[in-house]
Amino acid sequence: MRMKPSATSGLAALATLTVLLTACGAPVDEEPTATDGSPSGTAAADCSADQLETYADGVLTVATDDPAYGPWFVDNDPTNGQGYESAVAYAIAGELGFTEDQVEWTTVPFNAVVSPGEKKFDLDLNQVSITEERRNAVDFSSGYYDVRQTVITTKGSPIDGVTSVADLADAKLGAQVGTTSYVAITDQIQSTQEAAAYDTNDQAVQALQNGQIDGIVVDLPTAYFMTAAQLDDGVIVGQLPAAGEDAEQFGAVLDKGSPLTDCVSQAVDTLREDGTLDQLAEEWLAQQGAPELS
Repeated sequence: MRMKPSATSGLAALATLTVLLTACGAPVDEEPTATDGSPSGTAAADCSADQLETYADGVLTVATDDPAYGPWFVDNDPTNGQGYESAVAYAIAGELGFTEDQVEWTTVPFNAVVSPGEKKFDLDLNQVSITEERRNAVDFSSGYYDVRQTVITTKGSPIDGVTSVADLADAKLGAQVGTTSYVAITDQIQSTQEAAAYDTNDQAVQALQNGQIDGIVVDLPTAYFMTAAQLDDGVIVGQLPAAGEDAEQFGAVLDKGSPLTDCVSQAVDTLREDGTLDQLAEEWLAQQGAPELS
């Protein structure tokens, strides 16, 4: 296993993979949310590694899915500190007083993360959007990344070159099941065709390549990765308009009522305020832009 870099060295590291990706901007200010009426998490004074009630003594257990996609992770190896979410995880750990050697990674499928039930980890970073429905089953930290949903396709497809959401009304679109990308097909695009649900983004990519669907809905950075690295002749159709007044955000997922929720939120807030999240976004999600659909 490669040595895990510290959060500080991760900021200074030069990205070696040039991928057309984009940042959606630094997360907006958001008040940490308590656990839906349950007692608040650990007090600020107790937010140090030796005081936190972690899943395993003396370590911070961080979960994500397998495969772990870029630009969030690099080489499907969360432990290397490369990629936006891997770097954010180590930065959070550092704020809580854990060294890189005290961070343990575990694999948990996306659907298991957002479902009710005891979690065998302290926090999960896996591009999980914060929603009130999900708060019924899990806790979230403050948002560490703002999200825009995006439609991608291949050159020459029926939706290549469309400029408005209305132009997508008759398109056959797919997305990973249980995600806000999937919800966007029915709620924002309001396609006349039933949305195609896939267990993984890889399956959606294969369906697009096979001509089974016209396009895929994913978050914007993943759209850049898919069109640059996974699809032959992949193109970005455009970004969907922001849904509602509140920005969709990715948040760290914790067990419902976790004593760590407030401390992790405080760590994320500090990383936002001191510019760390912006620096990591610049390093791993370099802005390239994408058209907005009217």
